[in-house]
Amino acid sequence: MLLEGRVAVVTGAGRGIGREIALMLGQAGARVVVNDFGGHEDGTGGESSPADHVVKAIREAGGEAVASYDSVASMAGGQRIVQTALDAFGRVDIIVNNAGILRDRMIFNMTEEEWDAVIAVHLKGSFAVTRAAAPRFREQRWGRFVNMTSTSGLVGNIGQANYAAAKLGIVGLTRVTALDMARYNVTANCISPFAWTRLIGTIPSETPEQKARVAKLEKMSPRDIAPLAVYLASEEAARVSGQVFGVRGKEIFVFSQPRPVRSIHHAEGWTPERLAEVFQGTLGHHLTPLETSGQYFSYDPLV
Repeated sequence: MLLEGRVAVVTGAGRGIGREIALMLGQAGARVVVNDFGGHEDGTGGESSPADHVVKAIREAGGEAVASYDSVASMAGGQRIVQTALDAFGRVDIIVNNAGILRDRMIFNMTEEEWDAVIAVHLKGSFAVTRAAAPRFREQRWGRFVNMTSTSGLVGNIGQANYAAAKLGIVGLTRVTALDMARYNVTANCISPFAWTRLIGTIPSETPEQKARVAKLEKMSPRDIAPLAVYLASEEAARVSGQVFGVRGKEIFVFSQPRPVRSIHHAEGWTPERLAEVFQGTLGHHLTPLETSGQYFSYDPLV
């Protein structure tokens, strides 16, 4: 029972990856706040049944859980979600920021509303719940943040400027959270999950390449993501922080941290003309080619 006595909050836990993480946290001994706004893939609507069903499943398995129906997209919502844990269980130890929506559109067609909605749920939502829990973690000198990123942010993906910006922003939020909270025995890490969910089901699959990628994703279960999330939430991962992990089926990998790979120097400083003379033979050798095929996951190890 890695998490016996701990209290966990999982956002977006009514379905998919969040559901599987909440269930496994309960199996590991944690008392769980199952947060889910109950909205559709684009964030509209809202119903209580997704969260209620997961709470029922945890309780039937012998665990303890309560539901939360608040949206993560406001600071007040984040506060209420964390307060649900305090009211029900008297403490909070683990935050899994998983809630998300999609509003895909090519950059030249994306509306302000589509941009704001995705940023609000993913990026602001992760901050809102983190900000609400961080003072508690600092006081008790223990805590775990597990955030969800995506290769759409780490690598890029056509038609997802809003989602990619939010997901890469979450990486930055995670690294700074790890730095700010390190002295209090609090860790923060990211998971980039590869699994079939209802959000992935909204991605177009019109070309043969897209259809092939979707077919592979359909074989990847959200259950595969949960073990890493539970491990990162445990005392066993006390020295793991500020990292980005990927889970692809039965494979777990760690992403490299951004670092300079090559530099050039000129004693008199650079001009555009000098750069034009040497760029291709120096920095140009180290550029990562841009993926333009329109495939949802352009990162080769996903093949």
